[in-house]
Amino acid sequence: MMAMTPWVQRLLIANVVMFFLAAPGSALYNQLWLYPPWILQRPWTPLSYMFLHAGLGHLFFNMIGLFFFGPRLEDRLGGKGFLWLYFLSGLGGAALSLVFARQYPVVGASAAVYGVVLGFALYWPQERIYIWGILPVKAWLLATFMVLGSLYSGITGSQSGTAHFAHLGGLVFGFAYLKWAEHRKGAAVRTFKKSMRPPGSSAPAPLAKARWKGIDVSTLHEINREEVVRLLAKVEAGGTGNLTDSEREYLDRMAAR
Repeated sequence: MMAMTPWVQRLLIANVVMFFLAAPGSALYNQLWLYPPWILQRPWTPLSYMFLHAGLGHLFFNMIGLFFFGPRLEDRLGGKGFLWLYFLSGLGGAALSLVFARQYPVVGASAAVYGVVLGFALYWPQERIYIWGILPVKAWLLATFMVLGSLYSGITGSQSGTAHFAHLGGLVFGFAYLKWAEHRKGAAVRTFKKSMRPPGSSAPAPLAKARWKGIDVSTLHEINREEVVRLLAKVEAGGTGNLTDSEREYLDRMAAR
């Protein structure tokens, strides 16, 4: 498992602290939860509801998902990109709740965490996660377990039983953001790569290849080191054209560290 990253750690702490500061049923809890009919009187609630939880089980499933899947995703997207994914997914959960479940209050980081779980599963579906450092589970399977566990906890921990609309919003908005960000970055990367490629030639781009081969893999985390070695082997086997846009972007990020 990758070492803890700054924003994942801060979000974990914020959620745990808020659970004790705004305990379920408290006056502060009732001021911060999202209740669609009161949205105009309490415009802060589409954001504040993400830091409330209906019980320890609800908090546990959300935080363990953030703990397992967040650090590597933050490392890949960067702190800013990770926060955009997290909060847009949470706001997506609020949006769908406003549309489809206006009569019920909503709490929990589930929508935001769903966006994080989705991002990890999209980038590393076959990655093995070691539970308690012993039990190996593929990322897609663990992600499925986390989604189902969070869904169950969110529904059973909510009086309304309609938290699934928030979860769906997190998935939809998270997916949309990741695709938009990938397209936005890909356009710039494609322009850069075209400038390095000889016209009409499929030969490797010398400048890019030289930068990537200069990556000091000994300074990388084990997971990133294995990924860099794998991608460099692809370059050696078939040139830079053998890489996808996201793989080239990943190598560029590692070379710039």
